Formats: sequence, C-alpha cells, structure tokens
Amino acid sequence: PAGNANFAWLQHMIYHLAPNGKIGMVLANGSLSSQSGGEGEIRKKIVKDDLVEGIIAMPTQLFYTTQIPVSLWFISRNKKQKGKTLFIDARKMGTMVNRRLREMTVDDIAKIAATFQAFDDGTLEDMKGFCAAVTTEGIAKQDYILTPGRYVGIEEQEDDGEPFEEKMARLTDELSEMFKRSHELEGEIRKRLRAIGYEL
Repeated sequence: PAGNANFAWLQHMIYHLAPNGKIGMVLANGSLSSQSGGEGEIRKKIVKDDLVEGIIAMPTQLFYTTQIPVSLWFISRNKKQKGKTLFIDARKMGTMVNRRLREMTVDDIAKIAATFQAFDDGTLEDMKGFCAAVTTEGIAKQDYILTPGRYVGIEEQEDDGEPFEEKMARLTDELSEMFKRSHELEGEIRKRLRAIGYEL
C-alpha cells in the first residue's frame, strides 16, 4: 500500500534472496497483524510460501530514537523445519541501562539463539509464555496474524499456596487502603492549588 512501505521492503528483500538465502529484518509490530491496504493478504502469501522461519517480539525501549517495540522477522528460502514457524515472545527480556534505554544481555541473546538452534534441530520443546513452533495450518487458524503472544500463550504462574478467598480479601483491603490514600492526596492537592489561587 502507498501509505506503508513495510511489505514493499520485505518483498524487495525476499526477491533478492539466493535459493538457500536467509534474512533478518526489524519491523514495527503493526506488520504482524495489519490488514489495511492488502497487507494481510501479502503476509498470508509469504507464510503460505513457507518463507517465515521465525518471529521474535522484542521489548520496548531498545532504541535511542524511539520507545516503540519491534519484531524481528527471520525469512529463509530453504527452512530446515518445513511447514513450521518459530515464535518467541522476548518482551520481558533485557535490562534497563538507564531510564530510557534497555539492552539485551549476553544471556538473553544466548537463550534466543539456543531456542532457534533447537528449533532448527527439531528438538525444541514449546515453553509457555516464551516460545512455540507452530505449523502453517496453526497460523492459518489465526488468520495469518504473526503476533507471538497468540501462539506462545501466557506463562504459568507458580502457586503461592495462599487460598483464593484469603488472597482476594487481602487484595481488596489493600485496594481499599490505596483508594483512601488517593482521596487524601487529592484533597491535599486541591488545598495547595487553592492556596496559590487555582481551583480544580
């Protein structure tokens, strides 16, 4: 489509791939699910041609110039795992090096690389909330949307042993206390604003 070059760029790179060529691309997350201007149809054909080897959803704040999250697309003309695509949800990975910038650690990168290697070797076990190997048929059921979260699911939470009723009573009390405190703070702010001649 005229208004967005994501898929023009992606198709241009695919066109130039050698018969056994691979590419890695960084694209805005919108490219994973957009339907406007025929983008959904282009993505569907790329998936059906068995070119998408893997998609990694990255965390926010990896760049100095923008805080938006991106995804890594790995495209291959000759995938080792035919008819399958690896999805990795790495949104919780990385370490904040300052208030504005996050970096992927050596361990983070090693974990992602090892996951890809296991996928290529056919030894990967899906890990809830992190990775999943999905068939093209499985992707078709999701209307060819490539957002990793749809496929990897939600990480299972460890049971802390606190009975549900007790936990809800405790959390409700905590929330009530927070509401009370917020009203006190609101009153304090209004009072201070009035003192300098402003009214909310």
